[in-house]
Amino acid sequence: MDYNFLIITGLSGSGKTAASRFLEDFGYYCMDNIPAKLIPSFVDLWRKKEFQIDKVAFVIDIREAGFVSDFPKVLKKIRKKVSPCVIFMEASDETLVQRFSESRRPHPLAEGGTVIENIQLERRKLDAIKSLSDEVIDTSKTNISDLKKLISDRFIKKSEYRIQIMLISFGYKYGVPLDSDLVFDTRFLPNPYYIDHLRDKTGQDKKVSDYIYHSEKTQVYIKRLFGFIDHLLPYFIEEGKSYLTISIGCTGGKHRSVAVSEWLKKHLESKKYSVQISHRDAFR
Repeated sequence: MDYNFLIITGLSGSGKTAASRFLEDFGYYCMDNIPAKLIPSFVDLWRKKEFQIDKVAFVIDIREAGFVSDFPKVLKKIRKKVSPCVIFMEASDETLVQRFSESRRPHPLAEGGTVIENIQLERRKLDAIKSLSDEVIDTSKTNISDLKKLISDRFIKKSEYRIQIMLISFGYKYGVPLDSDLVFDTRFLPNPYYIDHLRDKTGQDKKVSDYIYHSEKTQVYIKRLFGFIDHLLPYFIEEGKSYLTISIGCTGGKHRSVAVSEWLKKHLESKKYSVQISHRDAFR
């Protein structure tokens, strides 16, 4: 099986679309509700490297007319060229009834009959498809977080999984960034604003950063901040989080928050994390 080529199918309401979104976070190129007959053409182009795409995931299911009869033939055809991993997702009747009730969306087979009757009909129709699958995932007892962790554990190589960290320095006078996951305050550190020759510079300037770092208060804070973030990151990764925004603020967002963010960036990069940085208010 090739985990770089995934085909996700299964029962309506079992979490197929959610799974594809998670895989997208992990670097997959995902297509939802693609017609089965188009897959062989894509495979030919993918093998010839016509696309700049390393990992793909298709969601294909009973929403497509002819799926039940077309998919086995298509799968047999493409397995002569690649080794896709076919994932079949399902859940108990009770769980699916509850999900359709909560979403208030009709079942794809809703042409008469109750929701439970449509679910049971779909289950019977897909028995043959399930027998062709390489992996079966029952989501009856999984929430969104559990599903993401299950997918990452089963299909993503740990060596490939990297959380993307975004550092934002900001000024409290302009508001806390709305997309912050973690927020840290540096307003108690020595303020270069009150030093004439440093006021117009930013925390990226060595003279400014040296002035801030010279304080023992700063050094203790930096040590504990780095240790705290080092402690948290493995838990975020274990939980399946793919993107983390850390915001660091001072009064105006020009000196202390900028310097601390730059130090934190170097520290995280030394730990082999992928880091981007934005100094939101440094040049206001």
